[in-house]
Amino acid sequence: MLLSDPNRLRLVAEMHARPGSTVAELATRIGITENAASQSIRKLRDQGWVRSEKVGRMVHYEVVGDAIVHRILHDIIGVGHLTSADRSDHAHPVTTD
Repeated sequence: MLLSDPNRLRLVAEMHARPGSTVAELATRIGITENAASQSIRKLRDQGWVRSEKVGRMVHYEVVGDAIVHRILHDIIGVGHLTSADRSDHAHPVTTD
């Protein structure tokens, strides 16, 4: 699982809180080396979690869109989608007295 690594999870949280951060800023904030941060960010970017923008000589990173909440629910908490049958069961709960 991509976010099972605590550094990647902390990087995602940090990029979400402070979009546009550089690798150096992110590494400093979560207490890891720039090399470790770069490797983790590369994996996150390859999986579509993070995007980068080069401004001059600096590269800035941010979490991609609102999909983060959806993916966190799936990857960390293990929430699945309800099927249409599940939705109808929840719409009319059965009670016993």
